[in-house]
Amino acid sequence: MDIKKLQKLAVSALEDIKAKDIEVINTSKLTAMFDKIIVATGDSNRQVNALARSVHDKVKEAGGAIVGMEGEDSGEWVLVDLGDIVVHIMQPVVRAHYNLEELWQTVPKRESAPAAKKASVPKVKRATTSAGTRKATSSTKVTAAAKPAAVRTRKKKPAAE
Repeated sequence: MDIKKLQKLAVSALEDIKAKDIEVINTSKLTAMFDKIIVATGDSNRQVNALARSVHDKVKEAGGAIVGMEGEDSGEWVLVDLGDIVVHIMQPVVRAHYNLEELWQTVPKRESAPAAKKASVPKVKRATTSAGTRKATSSTKVTAAAKPAAVRTRKKKPAAE
C-alpha cells in the first residue's frame, strides 16, 4: 500500500475516535526501519485501546498489513506497527515523559551559542531608602574582604605636659 494512503488511513482512524494532538513525523532520513511515525494522545486506557483498534481495523479493511501491536494490556501506550509507519498512541502523562517528537525530530534544535564569554560583573540595583535617597545594593553576596574599610579615626597625639 502507498505510504501516503496508509498515513491518511491511520490519521483518519485516529480522528474518528477523537485522538488529540496527532503529529506525523518523517523519519526516512533518520532510520531505514520505517518512514514515518504518527503520535497521538488518548485520555484514558479505554480510549487509547479504541484508537489502536480503530487504526488496526481501518488498515485491515483497506487491504494493508499489520506487522504488530503492543501495549494493549496496560492501555497507557499502544504501538501499532504498519510496516512503513509506526503509530504511537499514548496517554498525556506517558507522552510528556517520553517526548517522542523531540527524540525523532529531523532538524536538531540548537540553542544560540554565546559569542564570547565575558567576565561577570555584578549588577547594581538601586533601592530607595525611607528618606527618599537612593542607595546602591549589589545582587551578589559581599564577603568580608570585599567590604570597604571602616572610616578610621585619627589617633590623638599624647598631650604635651
